[in-house]
This record gives sequence, C-alpha cells and structure tokens, in this order.
Amino acid sequence: MRKLPRVLVVEDEPSIAELIAVNLRHNGFSPIVVFDGAAAQREVDAVLPDLILLDWMLPGESGATLARQWRKSDRTKTVPIIMLTARSDESDKVQGLDAGADDYITKPFSTQELLARIRALLRRRTPEIVKDSVQLGELTLDAGTYRVTFRAKELKIGPTEFKLLHYLMKHAERVHTRSTLLDKVWGDHVFIEERTVDVHVKRLRESLGDAASMIETVRGAGYRLTAQSSAGNTEQGQSINAA
Repeated sequence: MRKLPRVLVVEDEPSIAELIAVNLRHNGFSPIVVFDGAAAQREVDAVLPDLILLDWMLPGESGATLARQWRKSDRTKTVPIIMLTARSDESDKVQGLDAGADDYITKPFSTQELLARIRALLRRRTPEIVKDSVQLGELTLDAGTYRVTFRAKELKIGPTEFKLLHYLMKHAERVHTRSTLLDKVWGDHVFIEERTVDVHVKRLRESLGDAASMIETVRGAGYRLTAQSSAGNTEQGQSINAA
C-alpha cells in the first residue's frame, strides 16, 4: 500500500485547520493538525513529516521562530515548510523566507492553490550550496565556515544574502536576470515576486560595505558581480532605485 505524504498542519484557528485537513485527506495526503508550537515540536520529534504547513501567528513561539529552529537542526533542516499567514507585506514575506520557509501563502487563500504548491514543493528541491571557497578580487567567501571577508575584514551577511552572494561569485562577470536568480538561489519551487530579488540585493550591498560597488545593476537586464569596482558604482550600489 502506498504511503500517503504526511503533512503537519500548525494552525491555531480550528476552522481553518479543519478546512485544510479535509482538503488534504481528499487529495491523497495524511494531515496531522496541531494548534501551537509546543505540540508541533512534539509531533516533529515523534515522526518527521514530509511537509509542514506553518501559521505565522501562534500561541507561544511564532511560526517564524519555529522555522528558524527547525532549519538549524540536522534532523529537520530539509523538511519543506510553507508559511501560512495574514501578513501580506513584501517585508513580511522576505522575513518568512529568511526564517527558513520554502514558500509563503497569504490568507485568505485558495485551497486548490495551496494543494498545487504542496505538490510542487514535494517534487522539487531547493538548490544546495556546495561547501567550497570562492574569491573574487579582495572578496572571499567560504561556504564551509560560512564566512565572508573583504580586505581581510569579516562581514556579517544574512542567510539568503549569503546564498545570493555565493551564486554571484561562482558566476562572476555575467549578467543574471531576476528570474534566473530566483531559480538558482531560491529554487523553482518558490512562488515569490521578482521584486523580492531587488530587496535582497539591496540588503547584500548594505552588508558588503566598501565592496557594494562590485554588484552592478544592468538596466533592463539584471545584476552582475564584477571584480572591478569604482566610486561611481558605489553610489549606484547603495540605491534601491537603481534596481
């Protein structure tokens, strides 16, 4: 007998949780419903689910906090997570994805769209970072130790910006469209706006400091990382308007 994919539903509103569970059962999934973070952790500890549907606003620990914890654990770091929330601002979506969610869907939502995203996430994988070192000019990234240095000074860079920088450094001097960066950095299972790339490029430039000018905006095309930096590019690199 074929094993049904096990989906952990973490949702504190019983009516929404039941609606999701009913639709999952009718479409070939095995849902487990819990209403808070503590119960979710107990279920994860007992049996690892194939996918987690995670509400952001929960009693006790938030969904974002849970996602971060699960991503830090070797046992749960690869379990797909879809964040469910009424928070629809782009900054909230970026925060949810940075916390470790693989996808993000806002309430109210179509159950058919939710099912489609679940199926897509279960059959696709997130790009994996190769634990190597790469250098471009005076900028060095070591994926094994998760360190970035520029002119021998260590830089503090967020997880998504780190993946973005790693890809750009591995493919330096080429122009990358926003859609290409979404596929290569976030993965083709993620349903987010291309403008989100601009937000992360802005954050990456801020984190890079004096090296920000290495990221060039190619108008009408996308972004390019180059070993050549100039004072003129620095000003452009610090402005989201150029993106």
